[in-house]
Amino acid sequence: MNILEERKLKKEIIEIGKRLSSLRLVAGRSGNLSVKLSDGNILVTATQTALGDLEAKDILKVDLTDEADLKNKKVTSEFPLHSLIYKNFPHKAVVHCHPMLINAYFAVYSDIKALTFETKLYLGNVPVVEQDTPAVTKPELVIEALKTSNLVILKNHGAVAVADNLKDALYLIETLEEAVRTCAVARLFKKDILDDLDKELKSALSSEKSYDMFSKEHIQAIVDLVNKDEFISKKGQEQDLTLQLAIKLDASDKVYKFVFEKGKISKLEFDDAAPFVISAPSQVWEAIFLGKLEPFVATTQGKMKLKGDLGKLSRWYVPFSRLFELFRQVKIK
Repeated sequence: MNILEERKLKKEIIEIGKRLSSLRLVAGRSGNLSVKLSDGNILVTATQTALGDLEAKDILKVDLTDEADLKNKKVTSEFPLHSLIYKNFPHKAVVHCHPMLINAYFAVYSDIKALTFETKLYLGNVPVVEQDTPAVTKPELVIEALKTSNLVILKNHGAVAVADNLKDALYLIETLEEAVRTCAVARLFKKDILDDLDKELKSALSSEKSYDMFSKEHIQAIVDLVNKDEFISKKGQEQDLTLQLAIKLDASDKVYKFVFEKGKISKLEFDDAAPFVISAPSQVWEAIFLGKLEPFVATTQGKMKLKGDLGKLSRWYVPFSRLFELFRQVKIK
């Protein structure tokens, strides 16, 4: 075991705890943090510790493969959740905290109103898990939610964020807290701005027919919708949407290249020889086609892989956002 690695990560946990406290994202002895070491063990905060006043002795090393190692260690009561996250995902850091504004907002609403591009790009649809007790007694529900987002809300309890490091997990929570603050201020100017959040969504599907996901018929149906869409056509001409974009299903030979010319898909080809290639496993693509996950968010959170420069692709953010909306309008089986 690398002692220097352990000391470095303990120092980082202490720093993140102080930042959470200074931002009022935790209060008192609420919240907990953990990181995964290179040898597979994890460092996790002890129970009844205040994250804003952590010391090295408050951070415990635990062997995930040895249940006996837990017997004499007073780890956080949320340790089962941390453990299950590391067993199901490759993430190396978990932040669980109880932000006041986030808790207040999601006590009232079931989704975040995206009023800024940052909210759309980095958060998308934030899943909300119902919470019946002060501690997470059904961590499997959180695990399922984390499959579509690196940030999950525990209703009436707090937020859980996962990432490759503690800072990135914290940034997700900070971004959501700022999005909630923006919604609150916007409502001062326009009282009914959030009124549509909990209304039943209207069906806008173009066809009742459903397709096997990533079949040629499925992708062709999307192409047909794109080429009939007036909004993409208009924005595509205004922004000169001329490029090649491929989408790929991991662990398969299924790949489709859209050849755009001023907003229209002039060709559908079957290779990934393109400056931009978006790839993901089946469960991620399914979440996208069902509208549970936004592709831009999936890319920034690392659930999808992008070959190419996201900054350049973001030049066409508006027409591509519409493109991804049309993805959801073609039913999959």
